[in-house]
Amino acid sequence: MRKLYVVKLTESERGDLHRLTRRGKAGARQIKRALVLLRADEGATDEQIAAGVGVGSATVERIRKRFVTEGLEEAVTEKPRPPLPPKLDGKGEALLLALACSDVPEGHARWSMQMLADRLVALGAVDAISDETVRRSLKKARRSRGSASSG
Repeated sequence: MRKLYVVKLTESERGDLHRLTRRGKAGARQIKRALVLLRADEGATDEQIAAGVGVGSATVERIRKRFVTEGLEEAVTEKPRPPLPPKLDGKGEALLLALACSDVPEGHARWSMQMLADRLVALGAVDAISDETVRRSLKKARRSRGSASSG
C-alpha cells in the first residue's frame, strides 16, 4: 500500500531536526516528533518508526500528515489541548467539603483522599474521581476560604 503522506525533508529541515534532537532543550514529545520525521524521511515504515521511537503507528501517521499538510513547525509543535470540564461542579465541591468535615467512618482516624473519592462515587456525585482530584479540590477550597477570611 502506497503512503498518502510521504515525508521528504530538505537539507535545512533535516539539519533543524537533528539540532532539535541533540540540543536537549526541547520537550520529549517534540523530540519524538522530530525523530519520527527523520526516520520517515529515511524511508522507514510506520511500524519500524513506531517501535524505534516508542509511539503508536497512528501517531506516526498523524505526524507525517501534519508535516505534509501544515509544514515542519506545525508537525513538531504540540497544538494546545482544550481544557477538560471540572470533575466537580459547585454542588459536588460542597458535598466533598461536607464529607471531609463529617464524622470519620468507624475504624479510621481520619478521611483519606481515596476514601472521600470512593464516597463521592458511592453517593452518585460523580461516575469516577481520583484521590488527586479530591486533594486539589480540597486545596482550592482551603485557599479560597483562607483568602475570604483574611481581609
